[in-house]
Amino acid sequence: MDPVHRRIARADIRLRGFPPILLYASPSSRHEIPLVQVVPSLSLSLPSPRRSRPFTHSLLPSPPSLSFFDSRRPLHAPQLLPLPKRPSNCLAEVKETMTREECENGPADMLIDGNKARAPREKQGNSVPDKFNSNYLKFYYGKLFPFSDIFKWMSYGNDGKHPGCDQTYFGRREFSFTLDNDIYLRFQSFTSAAELESSIQEKCPFKIDIGPVYSVDPAKRHAYAQSGDNVFTPVERELIFDIDMSDYDDVRYCCSGADVCLECWPLMTVAIKVIDTALRDDFGFNHILWVYSGRRGVHCWVCDRKARRLSNEQRASIADYFRVYKGNENSDKKVSLTSPALHPFLARSYTEVLEGIFEEKLLLSQNILATEERYEKILDMIPDESVTAELRGKWQEKRQSSISNDINVVRWEQLKQLLQSGKHKGKGLRRYVEEIVFSFTYPRLDMEVSKHMNHLLKAPFCVHPKTGRVCVPIDPNSCEEFDPTAVPTLSMLLEELNQGGVRGDVGDAGDFPFDPRSGQNFTWKVN
Repeated sequence: MDPVHRRIARADIRLRGFPPILLYASPSSRHEIPLVQVVPSLSLSLPSPRRSRPFTHSLLPSPPSLSFFDSRRPLHAPQLLPLPKRPSNCLAEVKETMTREECENGPADMLIDGNKARAPREKQGNSVPDKFNSNYLKFYYGKLFPFSDIFKWMSYGNDGKHPGCDQTYFGRREFSFTLDNDIYLRFQSFTSAAELESSIQEKCPFKIDIGPVYSVDPAKRHAYAQSGDNVFTPVERELIFDIDMSDYDDVRYCCSGADVCLECWPLMTVAIKVIDTALRDDFGFNHILWVYSGRRGVHCWVCDRKARRLSNEQRASIADYFRVYKGNENSDKKVSLTSPALHPFLARSYTEVLEGIFEEKLLLSQNILATEERYEKILDMIPDESVTAELRGKWQEKRQSSISNDINVVRWEQLKQLLQSGKHKGKGLRRYVEEIVFSFTYPRLDMEVSKHMNHLLKAPFCVHPKTGRVCVPIDPNSCEEFDPTAVPTLSMLLEELNQGGVRGDVGDAGDFPFDPRSGQNFTWKVN
């Protein structure tokens, strides 16, 4: 089986009425890792990138090595679905003559996640360049994008023929397309997976956003009143969270802005572990999906029925539950833990996640205490001048000496020992150790994304137009192994398609390979 066929596979999981389970393939082992029951009727399997094995080949093991775990019900053997021989209308061009006035824009209060700026076109060579190219999308949408699984997910069981099925449910869901030349198409709606697939393959959007389920078809919203009983209003929407690495620029020194690397990615690991645990243990949610944003952050979809029906006020209350980080780049203090004892949620987060990742990874990878400029930033968080003067004196004495690799660890231990010592016990300085750790590690949420039902969020399995990376799911149980630099890109997937075409494994002889210069197919001559 060629890599592309193994790349995206669908397991036919039937639990005798029990919802299917989203599974992850572990490239470092010979078994499947069950993630969570994300949503009823969703059975999509996609590998999660691992640092130990980059996406240079297939990550899904062969069918005999697949295994499933559920203590209550036996499972049928998985079935890998073959990819279609030819993409359906995948070569349709987006009309270059389309103007902003020709597309229908929604009201100004409709919020869309992310930056709308598109990536500049790159000059193409004979090989597949490792950059985003709109021509690549035609084949991605034609061969690989999981339309049927997105439809099943967004239908939440309303795609069948049972008496309780709401046939209008999916048709009332809003989709938003961002096309070339920054053309935005809002309030797109579809009645079936085939209609969704046809529209996306025809328009080839650079970005797909998913919005709420409205009371009526979004495309027919103008026929309904804005007040009264017959009103156009959102009625359901997943509880969503957006964490962006650029919000951590004041505590990371390896990168800034949209850039990320393996040195600062543990900050996203902290966010996933802290928020996922709280959503499950403190709020009782079960159907949670984490997705890599494709560039510099992660998105969270809470899909439980009770989560989808939360009001804006209830969503705001949940978002405020996670609010600890305060301040901006002009304020020294980011976290203020004023209560005598930490809230159980904060205490659990500190002992189980924050403290360990700060001391074992971030302290060294970010060299938080390596220079005077950096340790002064931490000393400014301690209000007692006698303590800061003592620490500053110790650290400046060694300024001229050679700094070993563990200078950050040494200075951190000195700081903790002094603040937690008996002579400062009456001053209550022990809490400042926790405040420092929280300031450098605690999740920084975009609160407005979570508070409002009408906020759109990028769809999973989209391709980021800046990086060309696919927005793949992340397993929260092994998120520390996720490598954002190893996520499959459009060029990587296209290269595998080309290789499959040379071997005759994928499609017909006329389908592949693909010429990135012209956006057309051509025939390889193999001597």
